[in-house]
Amino acid sequence: MRLIGNILWLILGGLFLAAGWAVIGLVLCVTLIGIPLGVQAFKMADLTLTPFGKTVVYGGGMGSVLANIVWLVLAGIWMAIGYILAGLLNCVTIIGIPFGIQSFKMAKLALWPFGSRIRSL
Repeated sequence: MRLIGNILWLILGGLFLAAGWAVIGLVLCVTLIGIPLGVQAFKMADLTLTPFGKTVVYGGGMGSVLANIVWLVLAGIWMAIGYILAGLLNCVTIIGIPFGIQSFKMAKLALWPFGSRIRSL
């Protein structure tokens, strides 16, 4: 099921979304201040490319919490709202529910990316 879900995800826009995150990551990594943000964008690209069969493990220390608060205020809330809206639209049909669940997973990562790791199941 993971393979079929990931193939459908890639065909229906996941490839373009992951490429967009990768470009954002490259642009952010141009400056020293942007490198930590670029790393988080690459993390989003990794999860966006093939979300089925992956999980996000949250952790980190106080530095991660502070960085996540700044991220949340500057961009995270808007990205999460976009992913939540996409997830709700996907969940309108029974066939779209698995894709909606993946969008909700990405919304959570968009809110709190620092200190998190993506693991394959």
